[in-house]
Amino acid sequence: MPSVMKTLFLNPPSFEKFDGGAGSRWPATREIESYWYPVWLSYPAGMLPGSRLLDGPPHHIPPAEAVRTAKDYEFVVLFTSTVGFHSDLRMARAMKEQDPGVKIAFVGPHVQIKPAESLLASRDIDFVVRGEFDHAVVEYAEGKPLSTIANASYLENGKVVHNPARPVLQTAELDALPFATGVYEKNLTIENYNVPFLLHPFVSFYTARGCPALCTFCLWPQTLSGHAWRTRSVENVAREFRQAHQMFPQAKEFFFDDDTFNIRKDRVLALCKEFKPVGFRWSCTARVHGDSDTLKAMAEAGCRLLIVGFESGDAQILKNIKKGQTLEMGRNFVKNCKKVGIYVHGDFIIGLPGETKETIEKTINFAKELDCETIQVSMAHAYPGTELYEQGAREGFLAGEAITDDGGHQLPHLEYPGLSKEYMVQAVNRFYDSYYFRPKVAWRIVRDALWDSHERKRLYHEAVDFLKLRADRIKVARQRKGVEKKALVTVSSMPPIQTRTGIGESQGA
Repeated sequence: MPSVMKTLFLNPPSFEKFDGGAGSRWPATREIESYWYPVWLSYPAGMLPGSRLLDGPPHHIPPAEAVRTAKDYEFVVLFTSTVGFHSDLRMARAMKEQDPGVKIAFVGPHVQIKPAESLLASRDIDFVVRGEFDHAVVEYAEGKPLSTIANASYLENGKVVHNPARPVLQTAELDALPFATGVYEKNLTIENYNVPFLLHPFVSFYTARGCPALCTFCLWPQTLSGHAWRTRSVENVAREFRQAHQMFPQAKEFFFDDDTFNIRKDRVLALCKEFKPVGFRWSCTARVHGDSDTLKAMAEAGCRLLIVGFESGDAQILKNIKKGQTLEMGRNFVKNCKKVGIYVHGDFIIGLPGETKETIEKTINFAKELDCETIQVSMAHAYPGTELYEQGAREGFLAGEAITDDGGHQLPHLEYPGLSKEYMVQAVNRFYDSYYFRPKVAWRIVRDALWDSHERKRLYHEAVDFLKLRADRIKVARQRKGVEKKALVTVSSMPPIQTRTGIGESQGA
């Protein structure tokens, strides 16, 4: 076997409690600590002998330790994000100071959206990869000239060069990739991964890439994974399911972290036929298009919970964001889930285009009507690269470029006539209060934890974190206006960021 560069695949420790880009669709610091698996990095890591996957945030690895670890490697593949980009640049600088010969590639949605700006932001980035990077970084580690690697962008004689695009991976190519779970076993501690609505410990991986839905706010289908839905074969997924069940006897649940798992009925039914004999619980993402027969088969095959994006209780807002579903579809879907005993975790968003004080009340009432087991209420965020971001810039409701504060916490940055950011932050709090402080919901959560000591402990910590977050949101809502006014005064006196162009412009989010 020809020699390959000793490679470190790094999900960097950008901020404390930061759920970064390598597995999180919404990079940010989580007040209720939770982490997704770095699935994207696991595939090329499995293809390169002698490589290591280092997932900094869930393993609480400080930046200095990540830099020291890089000293033992010739090539570092760093999955960056819009939120953590400047922090990641500082880490790359420290790696180059430690070892000027180390090669560093940045991957992820941010460098796909802004490949030239990213390269010009720092001389420490040797190249970036646009889109799927599985084979591009492997080819580089194997010695292939950078100029011949599809999807790569780099600087040559001071000019940015974009190599031709690579076709996205199809079924046979996805099947040929190593199993993510095999890489987890060698590199990760699964007990460090926690998501409040999933059983702990859980293990997640993908059965497909891409999502044909056109939701204007969703980051990954508009950047990394794409709208073309590409599946692994049923046999290939079933083999990883069975192998992971043997590999992780301590796991309580598997999670299929596809953009949307239940797009095609025949495939779901075929997978359920393979999962059922294993007799193990699993959960997945879902849209409200699944019929009762499919849900019944999923429940019988071990499906415990579905993550469903309902987003809004206003029909026009659903049209505005190209959700491709109706309120009645959501109602029927939840009713069918309850009939077969599948839990639903409902996702809702405050601040999407068309939002008013009246539509917020509609959404709160719609959520109560659905009565999902658990919910998540988010402030709308327009990440660069999404249609929502372009719409906000064009129509003027993008009230600020700052997506997060200096600690990686999300900030409200959309605003509409008659609907301030402060009001929407308060509405998120009120949404949670009016939903979870209903006696039947509080009892439902406590009931599930009564017979499980670990779940009781986790519930206590999450409750403390939630109440702290609630108080912090109120404080932010009161202080934000003053902070923004002060920023307008002080920003002109801030020193410029030194970029490779020497112009002094920030190339960040």
